[in-house]
Amino acid sequence: MPFGNTHNEMKLKYSSEKEYPDLSQHNNHMAKVLTPAIYEQLRKRQTPSGFTLDDVIQTGIDNPGTKKKSSSAEPSGVASQRHGGYKPSDKHKTDLNPANLKGGDDLDPNYVLSSRVRTGRSVRGFCLPPHCSRGERRAVETLSIEALDTLSGDLKGKYYALKNMTDAEQQQLIDDHFLFDKPVSPLLLASGMARDWPDGRGIWHNVNKTFLVWVNEEDHLRVISMQKGGNMKEVFNRFCTGLTKIESLFKERKYAFMWNEHLGYVLTCPSNLGTGLRAGVHVKLPNLSKNAKFEDILKRLRLQKRGTGSLDLIQTSYWRPN
Repeated sequence: MPFGNTHNEMKLKYSSEKEYPDLSQHNNHMAKVLTPAIYEQLRKRQTPSGFTLDDVIQTGIDNPGTKKKSSSAEPSGVASQRHGGYKPSDKHKTDLNPANLKGGDDLDPNYVLSSRVRTGRSVRGFCLPPHCSRGERRAVETLSIEALDTLSGDLKGKYYALKNMTDAEQQQLIDDHFLFDKPVSPLLLASGMARDWPDGRGIWHNVNKTFLVWVNEEDHLRVISMQKGGNMKEVFNRFCTGLTKIESLFKERKYAFMWNEHLGYVLTCPSNLGTGLRAGVHVKLPNLSKNAKFEDILKRLRLQKRGTGSLDLIQTSYWRPN
């Protein structure tokens, strides 16, 4: 991805009509929002780091979606479409007080194999992963290591850099299902966030392997709390405690997370605006998987099927955007 606006100045030699992308076969949120008039209005603008409108829309251009765009759809904002009618005047609320969680400690361990809560965080003052330089990415990594190394008690842990971990460390992380790999999704590759892989990326986890932080994967930080069994309340309590401590450690170093009243926490993917929080469980339902309507049931419930060994597992994903 470019880091100056010279390329954009060259484009301005051509009219807006000649530069406007062909979106006639697209069916994504960007295509439903971006009109020729909006493109004309915004194409000259850039951020202080040189990020332009064409940089913003490139992923949506390269990944049109699976169905032709409906001509009857009324354009609205991307955030509104992706987040169920979230209005420009709405204000985001985040509640990281685990005492306010109702239930979550009564999931049947005979069926629930594991529970997980995760979110992402972006560090203010650094470009997001699709546009950051190598130096910025390495600075985020250094800052993260310094902060995470000061965690104590149940949160005390160790950082493993992807570029220099040993074969034994790599295999252990694979066995623990902690290791993330180089992105292969066209969406992520088109955004530019896989540049220079694996430089500046790594995984931190506590001794008990119940609290993880991915550094410079899709976001600056991806914070995960997980454990075996179905006690989501314990998982969420650890998640809130650890995340709050990490934010305090960054503030001590004069860095804050990207947040504003309207959008909440700002992350790389627009789908993760707000809390960026996803909570899920792995459940085993061996008899249901034999039912002829199994796939249709999963589709209607918006669940994912994932096999592990000889077991048929279902992962339920609950997403709370705000």
